[in-house]
Amino acid sequence: MKKKKSGKSRRRRAPRRALSKRRAPSGHSGRDQLLAPITGADRRTVAGVTVDTLRAANGRVKRLVYPPGFRWSTHMKPLVGTSLCMHGHVGFLARGHIRGQYGDGCSFEHAAPSVVVIEPGHDAWVVGGEAAVLIQFDAEGATARQFGLPDAHRHA
Repeated sequence: MKKKKSGKSRRRRAPRRALSKRRAPSGHSGRDQLLAPITGADRRTVAGVTVDTLRAANGRVKRLVYPPGFRWSTHMKPLVGTSLCMHGHVGFLARGHIRGQYGDGCSFEHAAPSVVVIEPGHDAWVVGGEAAVLIQFDAEGATARQFGLPDAHRHA
């Protein structure tokens, strides 16, 4: 026996899209938000490193994007003129993997996600094929002093 049609039309559902093709939630584009432009930031590129800087209270917050293959002694040393990086770094490694070595041979390594504290007097490089993204808290020339770091790496 055949069913009678009730006169009501059936709604057809739209076919589901694959998850990867869905739109981003309202207000977000499909681009990588970690690398998206920051409103009000001063953007510079130095030795291949993209640096976005914003003033915050009496300091600065920086987003530094170190490309794969970057090494301080190869790319930055010729511009700075010191044998090692003499800036202290305090921040959060949001992406990537870095290694480094102090002048006395001590080494360090950080893989995201990781809190990073690096004393002045180091060389450092990006490990692997992914850029390293560091969110850094900075007090310009006074970073080491502001965060209680020595002027250069030393053993206690």
